[in-house]
Amino acid sequence: MEIDRPDGRTRNQLRPLACSRNILNRAHGSARWSQGDTIVLAAVYGPKTGTRKNENPEKASIEVIWKPRTGQVGKAEKEYEMILKRTLQSICVLTINQNTTTTVILQVVNDDGSLLPCAINAACAALVDAGIPVRHLAVAICCAMAGSGSVILDPTKLEEQQKMEAFSYLVFHNSVLSMLPEGSLHVDGEPMEHGIITSVTHGVISVDDYLYCLERGHAASAKISDFLRRSLQSHAPSDPSKAA
Repeated sequence: MEIDRPDGRTRNQLRPLACSRNILNRAHGSARWSQGDTIVLAAVYGPKTGTRKNENPEKASIEVIWKPRTGQVGKAEKEYEMILKRTLQSICVLTINQNTTTTVILQVVNDDGSLLPCAINAACAALVDAGIPVRHLAVAICCAMAGSGSVILDPTKLEEQQKMEAFSYLVFHNSVLSMLPEGSLHVDGEPMEHGIITSVTHGVISVDDYLYCLERGHAASAKISDFLRRSLQSHAPSDPSKAA
């Protein structure tokens, strides 16, 4: 069943994507990612010698700092930091640059929905710009359950504020840009089912509805992967030291 969306998109249609890199002079890597009117700026600093307390010094450490557009950092922002940290740790090669910390700062420029996936996509592009070793890149998508088994992709803020039953934030590996082909489908030796790296749900969702979100999200991730690949190829870093 097709549903009417305020901006005229079909339920499987993404908003226009845009990405620019190497835009902050003082950062080791940076990227500005937008999905429609949702815009996030990511900056990468490091790797710098030393790890934070309770971090394994025999591995590289990832630190994530979330900066909202306005107001103070609250519970939601801390959750975003945790999700981003775990996601980035899973795609980075932590056995290189041991006993170092790489800091990723996410600055929200504008929030018009699907903010967390936009931030994850921005962070991955910034890691490439900084030349941080990665197993593979990641692409993120938000699926919203609109009722009666209907799923809409990449919801806007207006759609998020409507009576959605649940949200599913999905992160898939970008196999085309895999840096380690032999292990691109594994994290710490464990296989990634359907290429999924991170899955976070808010609200009540049945198993069948979740599997449907997974199917629709995986299909959409191919489009984001293609855009990311073309964006990275057309914006190759001028500094050879940043070549991923």
